[in-house]
Amino acid sequence: MPRSNASYDASETAADNDEEEEELSFAALRASLTTPTSPTAARRLHSARTSCLDLRSRLPSRLQMDENSSLLAFPDGRARPYTASAPNTSIGQRFSRRQSLIESIKTPKHHSRASSWGFRIANALGSDRTPDHGLAASKASLFTDERVWYDQFTSTDWVHDSIADAFRVRDLRSRKDIRGRLYAWFDGAQGWILVGIIGFITACIAYFVNVAETSIFDIKEGYCKGEWYFSKRKCCFGEERCDAWTSWGQSLKATGVDERWINFAAFVFFVVLFSVGTCLLTLITKTEIPSAFSMTTLDENLAADKKLKNDTDGYKGSLSPLQPVPPPSHPPTMVYYPAAGSGVAEVKVILSGFVVHGYLGVKTLVVKTLALILSVASGLSLGKEGPYVHIATCVGNIACRLFSKYNHNDGKRREILSAAAASGVGVAFGAPIGGVLFSLEEVSYYFPAKTLFRTFFCCIVAALSLKFLNPYGTGKIVIFEVRYVTDWRFFEMLVFIFLGVLGGALGALFIKASGMWARTFRRVPAIKRWPVLEVFLVALVTGLASFWNRYTKLAVTELLFELASPCSKHDHSGLCPASGDEIMPVVRYLCGAFVVKSLLTVITFGIKVPAGIYVPSMVVGGLLGRIFGHLVQYLTVTYPHAAIFSSCSVDGGLERCITPGVYALVAAGATMCGVTRLSVTLAVILFELTGSLDHVLPFSLSVLVAKWTADAIEPLSIYDLLTDMNSYPLLDNKIRPIFTSDLGDIAPRFRSHRVIDISGSPLVPAQNLRGKLDRLHDAGELDGGLPILKHGALVGLIPAPDLEFALDKLDDEEHSLCLMATNISWQDTEDDEERISDPTDFTPYIDPAPVALDANSPMDLVFQCFVKLGLRYICVLKEGQYWGMVHKKTFVKYVKGLEEEGGIE
Repeated sequence: MPRSNASYDASETAADNDEEEEELSFAALRASLTTPTSPTAARRLHSARTSCLDLRSRLPSRLQMDENSSLLAFPDGRARPYTASAPNTSIGQRFSRRQSLIESIKTPKHHSRASSWGFRIANALGSDRTPDHGLAASKASLFTDERVWYDQFTSTDWVHDSIADAFRVRDLRSRKDIRGRLYAWFDGAQGWILVGIIGFITACIAYFVNVAETSIFDIKEGYCKGEWYFSKRKCCFGEERCDAWTSWGQSLKATGVDERWINFAAFVFFVVLFSVGTCLLTLITKTEIPSAFSMTTLDENLAADKKLKNDTDGYKGSLSPLQPVPPPSHPPTMVYYPAAGSGVAEVKVILSGFVVHGYLGVKTLVVKTLALILSVASGLSLGKEGPYVHIATCVGNIACRLFSKYNHNDGKRREILSAAAASGVGVAFGAPIGGVLFSLEEVSYYFPAKTLFRTFFCCIVAALSLKFLNPYGTGKIVIFEVRYVTDWRFFEMLVFIFLGVLGGALGALFIKASGMWARTFRRVPAIKRWPVLEVFLVALVTGLASFWNRYTKLAVTELLFELASPCSKHDHSGLCPASGDEIMPVVRYLCGAFVVKSLLTVITFGIKVPAGIYVPSMVVGGLLGRIFGHLVQYLTVTYPHAAIFSSCSVDGGLERCITPGVYALVAAGATMCGVTRLSVTLAVILFELTGSLDHVLPFSLSVLVAKWTADAIEPLSIYDLLTDMNSYPLLDNKIRPIFTSDLGDIAPRFRSHRVIDISGSPLVPAQNLRGKLDRLHDAGELDGGLPILKHGALVGLIPAPDLEFALDKLDDEEHSLCLMATNISWQDTEDDEERISDPTDFTPYIDPAPVALDANSPMDLVFQCFVKLGLRYICVLKEGQYWGMVHKKTFVKYVKGLEEEGGIE
C-alpha cells in the first residue's frame, strides 16, 4: 500500500535526526510515567506470554493462504505485494509496507482462545507458569508455529521452523489414548502419502507433454491423412514409403514452385508460429513488483544488469544484494516471468530458503506446461527436461496444501519440494536413482536422511506411473533409451578421456558464449523492451538454418537417440555407413550439424520461453562424439593390422570393434557435465539410460575429466552463473571460502535507529517502533530484526515481520506504549479475556535468546552458523556488549566478494 507524502517526509526527517528521535522517545517515556495512565498503557493484567497469540487460527475464514499470500493482502485474498499483469501493464505505485496489515489480519477484540490450537499447544508444554518464569514463557510462545506468514523475498527461518515442528510433534505424542496414537500414525504417514501423490501427478503431466509435443512437432513437415494429429512415426508405423503422410509441398501445390521450397516455407512458418505462441503464453505470467529494493530479474537472464548501489544506511561498503534505493518519483519495478527458462536455478534458490510467492503456483504450473508443449514442438534448440524440474516442484508446492503440517511450515515444505524436484528428473530421463542424486547434488539445501528415502519413493512412483502410461508406445519412459551389446576395448579409453576433455571445454565455452551473447545482443533496447522480438528472430534463424540438414531438423530427443544408437540392419538414420568409403561423407554431414546446433543452442538459451539446457547440451556433445567415433572407426578400417587394433576382429562389419554410438553418449555426458557440473548424478543417469554395466567406467571417467576441465576454464556452472548475475541471496553450502577477517570486520557500526533501548523503561512508544521499522523496510530488509538492549546488553530481538504485525493490530498507534521487556510480570487478574487480547504487549513476538557471537569470532564459524543452522541474522557482541548485527544477505554479499577475488577453495 503506497505511503502518503507525509509518511515519506516523516521517514526522511527521522533519517536526518536520529539522535533527536531517540531523545524525543525517552522524553515521551518520562512523560508517560508522570501522567495518568491510559487504558492502553495500563497493565492490570499479566503478560500474554504464557499463551502465545494464535495468529493463524484467528485469521478470517475467507483469507486463504496460498502461494500468492503475503503480509500485504486484503481479507478477500487480493494480494498487494505484487501484481501479475499483462506485458504492457505499468505500475505507478511505490512498494510500501506501512500499515499493511490493518485490513488483512484484523482480529476481533475479546476473542476467546480457550479452545484454540495454540492454547492446547501451550497447555501441553506446561503453561501454568508463575510470573517469575517470564523468559521461559516467552521462549515457548515464540517457537510455537503461530507467527505471521513469510513475506515476499525474505529468507526462511530454518531454526524457528524446526523448533516449531518439534513443539508440534511433542504435543501430538503427548496424547496416549487410541485417538492420539492414530493421529500420530497418520502424521507420520502424511509425508509418504504426499510424495506418492506428487510422483503420480508429475508422471501424468509428463505423459501429457510428451504425447502432445510429439503429435504437434511433425506438423511443421506435413500431416497424416487419416488423423491429422498423429505424428509421422505413429502415422507410418515404421514404413519406408508412407502414403498416409502428406507433406505441405504435396498439399499446397503451386505452379512453377518446387515442392521443396513450399516445404521450406511451411517449416519456417510453423517454427515461428509455435515459438511466438509459446512466448506469448509465457508473458502471461509476467509479474511486476514495485519495491523499495532492486533485484535485477528473477528468470534466466544472463544479460541482467548488476547495478552499483550506494551505501545509504551506514554499512561498511555495499554488502547486501538487496540494496536500498532512494525514493524516486517513478520507482523502478522488478519484472520476472516464472514460466520462462528451465527454473532450475530459481528452484535451487527457493529450496535454500528464499521466499518467492507465485513462482511455484497454479498459474505458473498451467502456463508453463502448455507453453512447454509449443516450445518443444517449435523445433528450437531447447529441451523439456529442465522445465520438468520446475513443473514437478510446482506440483509439490501445491500438494503441500493438503496437510497443514507442510502448508504452515516453510522448512518442512522444502523437504517435500526436494522430493518433487527429484521426480522431475526421474520422469525426464527415466532415471529414478539419478533423480534422487540430482536433488542431493544440485538443488537441495537441506536433505536429511528421511527426505532421502521419501525422495527415492517419489521417483519410483513417478517412473513406474510413466512407464505404465507408455507415452511413446514403445514401453520406454524416454525416447532416447539405448542398449549396447558389445564391450569396449582398452585402447578406446584414451579416446574416452580425450572426449571428456573436449566435452568439458565445450561446456565451459558454452557458458562464456551465452554470457557474451546476452551482454551484447540482449542489451539492445528493442530486445530488452520486447521479448517477443528476440523469440521471433531466434525462431526465424532456427527455421532458416535447420531445414537443410536432417539432424538439425529432428527433435533433440530423437536426434540424441539416433546419435547414441548402435547400427542395425533396418537403420534409416544415415549414420551407419556400409563401407569405409562412406564414413567421411557422414563425418562431414555431422560437422555441419554440429556447427549449426552449437550456434543455435547459444542464442536460444535465455529467451522468454520454457527451455531446458540438459538435452540440447547432450545433443551438441553427441554430435561431437559421433564424429570422433566414426573417425576412430575409419582408422580401424584403414589400418586393420595395426598393433593398437590387434584386439579387434577382422570380420563382422564396421561395428565389429568400434560402436560410434558409445562415443556419442560419452561425449554427450561430458558436455552436459561441463555445462551443469553434475558428476555422480550424470554418470548414474547415463547408466540408467543404457542399462549397461560394461560402460559405467567410460561414462564415469569422461564425466570426471570433463568436470576438471570445465572447472579450470570456467569455475561457475550455468546455474551458478545465473544465480550470481541475478543477485540471488544463495549461500552455497558446497563451497568453502577462505576468510582472512573476523566477524567484527563486516559488522555494521552501531546505529541507534537499528536497536530498541529499554534501559530507561520497558515501555516504548509505538510511533518510535514504526519509525525504526520503516527504516528497515527502506533499506530492503523485510526479514530483518531489531535487537533489544538494556544498558548496552542484548536482552532480546524482535523480527521485523512480527513487529509489523503487532503494530498493525494497534487501534491507537499514535498514543500507544508497547511492552518490550520479557522479564516484566504483571498483577494477576481474573479477566482472562482482557489479559489475552492486550495488543500492546509485544513480548510474545520477542526472541529472548537470539544467536549471538563475539566480534572476534572467526568467519569460518559464522559461515557454518549460516549454512548449517540456516540463520537469518547473527548478533555481534564485544566484551559482552551489543556491537551490531550481520544479516544473512550481508554475509552472502561478503562471500560473493571473496569469490570474485578468488578466495574460494
